[in-house]
Amino acid sequence: MPLPPIYDPKAVEPLWQELAAVGVEPLTTPEEVDAALSTKAGTTLVIVNSVCGCAAGQARPGAMLALQNARIPDRSVTVFAGVDRDAVERARSYMSGYPPSSPSIGLFKDGKQVFMLQRTDLQRMDEPQVAAALSKAFDTHCSKPGPSIDPAKFKEIRPYVGCGSRIPMMPARA
Repeated sequence: MPLPPIYDPKAVEPLWQELAAVGVEPLTTPEEVDAALSTKAGTTLVIVNSVCGCAAGQARPGAMLALQNARIPDRSVTVFAGVDRDAVERARSYMSGYPPSSPSIGLFKDGKQVFMLQRTDLQRMDEPQVAAALSKAFDTHCSKPGPSIDPAKFKEIRPYVGCGSRIPMMPARA
């Protein structure tokens, strides 16, 4: 039986739509995660998104900026903690050696994890530092030319500004 969402999926739409605007594909099922991460060729960026302030202030905007780099992953995906819970658990199973953390960002190359930013890293970084760390990992491991979207279009995107504590939780199931 699938785990029910903790947060209202409609309320968190702006928090994943901004990633989608820069080419990040939302994954909502374990099967979609397996299809994205079981590949043995190419690079995949995985963003474990969340409602917390670290996601809004550092992780999402930093990842969005990094995807404007000259080299980017072949594929960029996201799972949403507290919403697509089964997909998040499956993504975390690929992030071996790291405790569950949200937000977090991992880069996979040829089916193996080669880079990771955990919540403990992200809490100490600002948006430009997250972007710089990811861009360095992209330069090292990726070969696809960037940016992920036209720079003029990127300038029009306004990251979601809001407190995660205002996101409504789903009612308890009886």
